[in-house]
Amino acid sequence: MSDGLVLRPEGVEAIQTALRERGMDGWLLFEFRGSNPVAASLLSIPWTTRRGFALIPAEGEPVALIHAIERVQWQHWPWQARFYSGWRELETALGELLSGVKRVAMEVSSRSAVPTLDRVPMGIVELVREAGVEILSSGDLVSQFYARWSTEQLHEHRKAAQVLRRVARAAFERARDAQRSGSPTTEGALAQWIRAELAEAGVGVDVGCIVAIGPRASDPHYDPGAVGEPIRSGDVLLIDLWGRTSHEAVPADQTWMAFYGAPLPDDVARVWTAVRDAREAAVRFLQARYTAGEEVRGYEVDDVARRVIEEAGYGPRFVHRTGHSIDRDLHGSGPNLDNLESRDDRELLPGVGFSVEPGIYIPEILGVRSEVDVFWGEGGPEVTTPDPQRDVFLLP
Repeated sequence: MSDGLVLRPEGVEAIQTALRERGMDGWLLFEFRGSNPVAASLLSIPWTTRRGFALIPAEGEPVALIHAIERVQWQHWPWQARFYSGWRELETALGELLSGVKRVAMEVSSRSAVPTLDRVPMGIVELVREAGVEILSSGDLVSQFYARWSTEQLHEHRKAAQVLRRVARAAFERARDAQRSGSPTTEGALAQWIRAELAEAGVGVDVGCIVAIGPRASDPHYDPGAVGEPIRSGDVLLIDLWGRTSHEAVPADQTWMAFYGAPLPDDVARVWTAVRDAREAAVRFLQARYTAGEEVRGYEVDDVARRVIEEAGYGPRFVHRTGHSIDRDLHGSGPNLDNLESRDDRELLPGVGFSVEPGIYIPEILGVRSEVDVFWGEGGPEVTTPDPQRDVFLLP
């Protein structure tokens, strides 16, 4: 990810090459009050109070359309700028800006298939269409120029991943020790401890976690609050934790499972095996596509993981997508592994990252999830989560 990419000639040239390859006449970036982080990042503009546009044409120099009172916010803009004050001027100027443009990319998603990409309000879409311009989704452009990780971000993500794994394992052991002492800890207390440990270890930005015993884990986004349920012998425990090292870094996101006892009950083992096998099938599929030199799209990976869980008899209990994009946001703007909540047909381009986290949720009985992160590098898919879990941790 590179703030201010459109401010640099080499950045504009790279975008223009991508536009021409896709048969697009331009990329129209729209920003208003932080509603479009993609545009704000590529343009490197702070909080705005008025509507602003920047057109990066497939040929020629970019042009911005800016409100007259927001010159300071756009003071670093190196290309041509046009200004407006009233709404009539805006509509006229926008039409002039788009003169000769037939097909333009914007942060929209057909039928809202990818909600994280829907950044442009309907009114702006209407104005652009009234200018006789066809609007196409900028989804693959966003993946290539916004969601893509830098070398430093990959480095910081790997550091965070190591910390998360260590803290998760320590948290499981802390709950076991509390049981042995006769004073079991609670889900909420353990979650507070995890957040504090992550911050102490340098992963203190956007930290969060879910700590849930078996029945509570059947709600994928369960929140125990400050207390929650006690963690006792015989409980299955899910820990989902995430965080990043700085506001510029990419977060790590992992989910781990433990059982307080031995052996693992057969019903839990069956669910865990299906979840783990679905996760590994997804990763193998990614590697196979890379090895074959074939493109892969988000919905295809979801299909692979979901098929494993369906064949195990738990299809209706897998109630969310297989994975979400990860960029500077935990749930990023790049491609998701999704053919359930939406059909994400964006290609997994080199430089993007995402989670792989199939789960099975049996209401009021059991929830099991296994989550790793993957970076789609030039050398193929890299599972950045250290030592992905093969078996449920047993803590008798």
